[in-house]
Amino acid sequence: MARRLSGGAAGAGRAGVVAAAALSASLLLMAPCHAAQTAPVVRILQGSLAGIEQGAANAYLGIPYAAPPIGRNRWRAPQPAPYWQGIRPAKRFAANCWQVITPSGSGPWTHEYAPQGRASEDCLYLNIWTPAPDPRHRMPVLVWIPGGGFVSGSGSVDLYNGARFATQGIVVVTINYRVGLFGFFVTPALAAQAAREHEPPGNYGLQDMIAALQWVHRNIAAFGGDPNAITVGGQSAGAMAVHDLIVSPLATGLFQRAIVQSGLADSEPVPSLAEAEKAGATLARSKRTDSLAALRALTPRELTAGALADKQVPLLVPIADGVLLPAAPETLLTPGAFADVPILAGIDADEATAFSEGPLVNSMSQGAWKALLAKSFGALASRFAGLYPAGNPAERAHSARQLHRDLGLAALYLWGRVWNAHARGPAYLYLFDHLEPGPQSSRWGMFHSSELPYVFGTLDAAPERHPTAVDEALSARLMRYWVDFVKSGNPNGAGLPAWPVVGPSDPEVMVLAATLEPRPVLPPGKLEAMRAFIASGGKPGIF
Repeated sequence: MARRLSGGAAGAGRAGVVAAAALSASLLLMAPCHAAQTAPVVRILQGSLAGIEQGAANAYLGIPYAAPPIGRNRWRAPQPAPYWQGIRPAKRFAANCWQVITPSGSGPWTHEYAPQGRASEDCLYLNIWTPAPDPRHRMPVLVWIPGGGFVSGSGSVDLYNGARFATQGIVVVTINYRVGLFGFFVTPALAAQAAREHEPPGNYGLQDMIAALQWVHRNIAAFGGDPNAITVGGQSAGAMAVHDLIVSPLATGLFQRAIVQSGLADSEPVPSLAEAEKAGATLARSKRTDSLAALRALTPRELTAGALADKQVPLLVPIADGVLLPAAPETLLTPGAFADVPILAGIDADEATAFSEGPLVNSMSQGAWKALLAKSFGALASRFAGLYPAGNPAERAHSARQLHRDLGLAALYLWGRVWNAHARGPAYLYLFDHLEPGPQSSRWGMFHSSELPYVFGTLDAAPERHPTAVDEALSARLMRYWVDFVKSGNPNGAGLPAWPVVGPSDPEVMVLAATLEPRPVLPPGKLEAMRAFIASGGKPGIF
């Protein structure tokens, strides 16, 4: 897998392939209809906005937070947002950032996980849901960064609708940011231009996120939000981006809490600026030009046509540019070098199923199982063989699935230990272990992104999945945990099972399932084996 896995809700790695979800026009909460009532007019620095009512919340959609990144602004830092006269309608989502749109989704990520509608370079917009657009109020704010493998994703995905979250006393913001060639492409000429203009080289997508957070600081009070109580959250690529923002000096002070779902800081090495420039130059030559003017003159379709066919040019991901991201996040997680904030982090029980059939295979030969252990653990293979029964095909299939899950938990354990060693802010870890209903549930299990409709309270975005009363009850409780964290930096609240903070020795994870309960991150024998694997130079990962 590539370094950063994303999901728009769903996602592949930083350089990976993804599917993510979007807007279902038949759902009142997810799209405005002709009968929708106009929400109160809000005055911000750029002008006045008229939103719509969505249930008990007010929604303000498609608000520009920066100028369109087109023409000369392609591959530049985000420029100041436009002003307008009169009242601007804010009742519909803006275009998705330029990407391949697959409305029906892909793999386990059905339509509600996938961006819908059109894609455009003119895409730097955000959406806001608030229960009370009154500047006299001061409610905590959640700014959500969508996933999508850094090549796709959108703030208008169905699952990210913030109306139900907002009715619990928070303001919800979802954003678009440039992806793929428009968000993470850099050449020597572009790096030189950035130096002349005193801008970070590359990482335009990350720069967009920072610009959106700055916009929120300046304007969110008009929607009833507290600019001094901002949680930045994301899933998959969005979670990876949150790690980048935590260690970026350019994001200092822009948020007070963080949520990272299915994305750790060290999934794969972060490319250097030199590596990215080399890859970018190769891609530019494939377009038969290295002139920035000529590259900017290409239409988005011309620019992206065949651009990813050459496997030697995969580096359309955040890079260590030396300015916005001084180095890989995991190397910067030292006292004083990062935003020392409370953090909520976790994974799904079957993260890898979305990217391969491995964990849920029906059968595996004894030879294949031994080869898997040897490849994964080297000299420790026999120790792991003793922990995972493999006497028959059914046992091997179960053990393969459990091994992938345990490697993810070991990665979460290792990350929790590093965070606890260097951060003053508490960390709360989780494992989502509840099967989302659907016709292929047994195939995908608790797949990458499957917690999102529960967290956002948007199970009705896909009524054809037939969520049950158990699903609805779990969703209500997870929303409580997340809202409590956004409000206080602590997910614990009245009437909820206690969620322990990560301790200095053996951390516990909160298992998010029909029954909510904390448990040790791994059983003692497996934990000791994973510690030995890590000590030998092994690197567990969630995928």
